[in-house]
This record gives sequence, structure tokens and C-alpha cells, in this order.
Amino acid sequence: MPTPIATAVPVTHTGILGLGVYRPRRVVPNAEIVAAIDSSDEWIRTRSGIAARHWAEPDETIVGMSVAAARDALRAAELDGAEVDAVVLATSSQMVLGPSAGAVVATELGMHDTAAYDVSAGCAGFCYALADAANLVRSGQARNVLVIGVERLSDLLDTTDRSCAFIFADGAGAVVVGAAAQEGIGPVAWGSDGSRTSAIKQDKGFQEYFAEVAAAEASGGTSVRPYIRMNGTEVFRWAVTFLEKACRDALDRAGVAASELDAFVPHQANIRITDALVRTLGLPETVAVARDIIETGNTSAASIPMAMEQLIRSGGARPGDTALLLGFGAGLAYAGQVVHLPPIA
Repeated sequence: MPTPIATAVPVTHTGILGLGVYRPRRVVPNAEIVAAIDSSDEWIRTRSGIAARHWAEPDETIVGMSVAAARDALRAAELDGAEVDAVVLATSSQMVLGPSAGAVVATELGMHDTAAYDVSAGCAGFCYALADAANLVRSGQARNVLVIGVERLSDLLDTTDRSCAFIFADGAGAVVVGAAAQEGIGPVAWGSDGSRTSAIKQDKGFQEYFAEVAAAEASGGTSVRPYIRMNGTEVFRWAVTFLEKACRDALDRAGVAASELDAFVPHQANIRITDALVRTLGLPETVAVARDIIETGNTSAASIPMAMEQLIRSGGARPGDTALLLGFGAGLAYAGQVVHLPPIA
């Protein structure tokens, strides 16, 4: 007979206990970028809804922005770093593969011997990380988990690329996940389709880039760093035809009807996608819809926590409201869950 192995004591319910964000200092209006892409403010607003975005300055790093957002999230949750047992950080723009950004953030926050790791799931990354965190708490593996979505996508932008130079932006959002008196994070509905990798991708791997650098050094030529490339039409068609199913799956798993929602917080990819999902789901006018993309742009893994914060801070929604979150993008991947909105710092 095998030796018995003890198991952690599970927790019945989880919730988002606090939320914090960091928005880079530099605000970049459409007027500042239109010349390089032969465009106009009207064209960008019509195509995406974006009026401005935030691009990080050199001192606003992945780690630095994460730490700032995390401190606000901990303050909103009325917890300190010693009460956090794990850090899960979602990003697609950390240019260092090791150590994980999560581990460095944990140390910067004064945490000791804390589990930490990064998640790479594109614009769905925050919802993937949120699902991981909720399951860590439910299983008894962690008391509280710090979840961070953070991006410096301006580092990966070809500023002359008309298809996406105006879309992507920088920022960070963080939440604390812990035990709750009633369920505050519904079961995740998630998935991916690797056959659609060409829709949004980095245009070259680092192995290819390093080979180009070596060749350029030998020949006296130049090399071009990897950039984000996107087929906007393909992404739009996938989003407006497939994501209704993802939303309804998340609602069904949570046992919540669309009419019972107080808020809808989709990934801030494109305001036309948001509006199409609102129509397709038949959301009543009483549901507050996050449209943070107008002033913040598309911040990938950071967009959902940043949009949640903007919606709460503006008074469009309140802590405790029932909201549907939906992340989607590169992969192509998606993840969504119904949550109760948290307090903000």
C-alpha cells in the first residue's frame, strides 16, 4: 500500500479583493502618429475608437509598472506582501526570458520565498492568470495570489506600420485574489486556435533576429528588431463570429444570465468589436460597458484590469457589481469569467 500523502485544505469561494493600475506618464494623441502612417485622427477613431494611448518612458519598465500597480492592488485589498503566497504575471512584451518578471516583482515588493511565474497568452493573458490564481486559492495551495497584466508593446511597434502602429500601448493592472464569503470568480471558459497564429504575431523569432544581427555585424549592414504584425480583418471576423460563444459559455458556467450583468469588460482590442459583442449578446442598456480603449489604446494583457479600474473610477460600475470579463487575441486564444468587481485604491 502506498504511503498516504497529505493534501492542502481547499477553500470554497474566491474573489478579487483589490485592484490597482499604472498608466505611463506619456500620453500620445493620434495627431502625434498620423504622419508616419499616412493616416488621420478621423480614420484611426473610425477604425478603432482610439483617440490616444500611453507609451512608457525608458524608466517605466515591465517590473516598475507592475510593482506600482501591485502596491495599489494590495492597498485596496488591505493586505501586505507577507500575506501573498504566489505571483502570476501575464505579459507578451518582457524581452528577458529569465528570470521571470513575476519573481523580480515579488522581490521588489518585499516578498520572500514566494512562488512566482509568468504567463504568455497574449491579450487573453490576464484572464488566464486570473483563472490560475483562483484555482490556486480554491485548492488551498495559496492564501492570496497577486495577478498582474503588464505590457510595453511600444517596444515591439513598427511606427510606420499602418495596420497596428496606432493600436498598441503600454500599462499595467494588478488584482489580489483570495478567499471570499461567496463566489466572486466564476469558472473560466477558455481555449485557443493555433491554426490562426498568423493573425497576430511577432514577425520573427529571436533566433532569426540574432542571426540577422550577426550577419549585419559581419557585413557592416543593419538589422531590424522583431515587431508585432496583425491582420486586423482576420482578427475582427474571428472576434465577432466566435466570441459570442465564449461569452455565453462563461455566463452558463457561472449560472448568470446576460440580463443579470451589471458590467461587461472585454479586452480593449477595438471599439467596433466591443460594440458588436454588446449587440450580439443583447446586453440591456443598464449594463455598463468598458471602453477604456478610447484614451488608453490596446494594452494586451493589461487591458482588462485597466478597463475595470477606469469603469469603477468613472462611476460606471461599483465594487461588488457582477461583470463579465473576456480576454482574446494572439494565439488565437481567449478566456473569460464572470466576477464581482473589486475595490480600487
